[in-house]
Amino acid sequence: MTDVPTLTEAKISFREAGKSFPVKGGEFTALDRVSLDVADREFVTVVGPSGCGKSTLLNMAAGLVEPTTGRVLVDGDAVRGPGPERGVIFQQYALFPWLTVRGNVEFGLKLRSLSAAERRSRADRAIELVGLTDFADALPKTLSGGMKQRCAIARAYAVDPEVLLMDEPFGALDALTRVQLQDQLLHTWTRERRTVMFVTHDVDEAVYLARRVVVMAARPGRVHRVVDVDLPYPRTEELRLSAEFAQIRNEVWHSVYHQPSADPSA
Repeated sequence: MTDVPTLTEAKISFREAGKSFPVKGGEFTALDRVSLDVADREFVTVVGPSGCGKSTLLNMAAGLVEPTTGRVLVDGDAVRGPGPERGVIFQQYALFPWLTVRGNVEFGLKLRSLSAAERRSRADRAIELVGLTDFADALPKTLSGGMKQRCAIARAYAVDPEVLLMDEPFGALDALTRVQLQDQLLHTWTRERRTVMFVTHDVDEAVYLARRVVVMAARPGRVHRVVDVDLPYPRTEELRLSAEFAQIRNEVWHSVYHQPSADPSA
C-alpha cells in the first residue's frame, strides 16, 4: 500500500464563494455560497449534474473567474488571478502544432529567467513523468489523443505548480485510453504529491482517483455532499472491480442523480 500524506492545513479554500452572470431580464446564479477546503497534497474530484457549476468552481480556483460573493484562497491568500503555483489542464489539449512535444512543454518555461539548459532539463523530467520520453521530438499531429493529453499534463508539471486544476481532462478520450491515463495520473501523483482538484462527469473516474468526492447540486450550484473514498493507494484494476469500490461508486451515483432540487422549476 502506498502511503498517503496526512491531511492537515487547507491548500485551497472556498469561503461562501458565489458566482452570478448577467442574463436577459436578470441574473443567473451559477454558484451559491460554496464553502469547501482542499487539503495540501490531497486528490479531490468534483462531480455533479449538468449545470451545477463544476467548471466555474475550478475556474475560480484558477483565477480565471472572479467570485461575485465570498472568497477563494490558496495558502490563505485571496486568489486575484492566475498564478504559476496553479497549473490548469483542460479537456482541449491546446498544443502548438508547429512545436514538438519538448517544445510545447518548454513553452511556459520561456516566461521565466531560466537558461536553455535548465528549460531542457525541466521539460525532459516532466516528459519522463508522463511516459513520453520516446516521443519528445514528435509533433502533435503524430500523437494519439491520449498522448496529446499527456503532453498537456507534462507542460503543466514543467512549471512546477503546487496545485493542479484539471477540468474534464480525459473527457474526449476513448474508454481504454481514459483508464490508462487515470492510472498514469495516479502514478505521477504518488511521486509528486501535488494538490489536485479534478472535475469530471464520470462517477467511476471520480471514485477511482480521489480521496474525497465532492458532489455538487445544481440550480443554483452548491455542495450537496462530500463522500470519503476509504480505499488504499495505489488504485488497481482489482480494486476497481471490488465490492468496496462498487459500494462507494453507488453511493456517489445516488448522490449525483437522486438529489432534491432547490429550484422548484428545475
